[in-house]
Amino acid sequence: MKSVVYFSKTNNKNVEERAGALKRLIKAADPFAGCKKDEIIPVKITIGDSQCVYHVSPELVKIVVSELKAKKARPFLFDTNVIYKGERQNAVDHLTLANNKGFGHSKIGAPFVVADGLLGQDGKEHHIHSDHINKIKTPSFVGMTDSLVVISHVTGHILAGYAGAIKNVAMGMSCKPTKQVQHSSVKPCVTAQKCTACGCCISICPVSAISWKEETALIDPKVCVGCGECLCACKFDAIGVNWKEDALIFCKKIADTAEFILSKFKNKFFINFLFDVTKECDCISAKNEQIIMQDLGILASTDALSVDKAAADLINKGEDVFLKAQGRGEYNEMFKYAAQKKLGNLGYDLKIV
Repeated sequence: MKSVVYFSKTNNKNVEERAGALKRLIKAADPFAGCKKDEIIPVKITIGDSQCVYHVSPELVKIVVSELKAKKARPFLFDTNVIYKGERQNAVDHLTLANNKGFGHSKIGAPFVVADGLLGQDGKEHHIHSDHINKIKTPSFVGMTDSLVVISHVTGHILAGYAGAIKNVAMGMSCKPTKQVQHSSVKPCVTAQKCTACGCCISICPVSAISWKEETALIDPKVCVGCGECLCACKFDAIGVNWKEDALIFCKKIADTAEFILSKFKNKFFINFLFDVTKECDCISAKNEQIIMQDLGILASTDALSVDKAAADLINKGEDVFLKAQGRGEYNEMFKYAAQKKLGNLGYDLKIV
């Protein structure tokens, strides 16, 4: 059985034009028709770190909030803290950044909540009995609300090649311990001949797993949590991992985590924005980040896998853009694995609105 994926085309960078495309999509899909009066509805977003400028704009997020409020629902925006260094490591800095980027209550019309508490540890543990990840920790509201809206900015990804709705749920709706577990199969190592001893990897490591040895950086695999931040920090190609094995495990953990989390909600709606698609995800990208394709528009569905598959298909058009940009194509295997795990459908009907 195929899922319906709605597609509102626009390659215009004007916010008003993009807003019009989003409104057309919501009108056609009518995803909030079943909202109950006073129903509390979480809206998952990612604001990116301080250097990121390509995240979904507050003006577009406000439209989704306004549509929910028009149905008399009570939406709130949320994200979780990250494991790497930056302005989203704790709730104080995270909330400050959200407000500075225009995601405050006064501009959006809904509160922004850091759902895993002050330091990213607050939540509830679940046993999921996957072959790749047995236990996860999520914000405590998971399982307490009927509905969920997920707003994702489609980008490339350093491990999977592609990041969209599935990654947004799996990583963005997990507490810090689960973020680390999902990354834990990735064990970087340093090529001494390429290391320039600049110290960037040492300064960015969240667990101090990197030290100096004979004027070369050295990663202690017993301490390393596999977050991959050193891979991003090194500009001299001195840090690498066994991608062939580790990235596939990472992708399967992502799919397993997302499947479990989404199973806790009765009503789900996913919106993927195919604007400003960068080589790196919003956690890493900056103002000078490489844009890997032209703007296409907005996709939406009640099926996370279908909306991600449709996004990848529209972007690639016979040539794997993400594989070319990142050298990573593991997301295709993640899609197949996600279908096997009943996360969603690989097949979809694209309805242009």
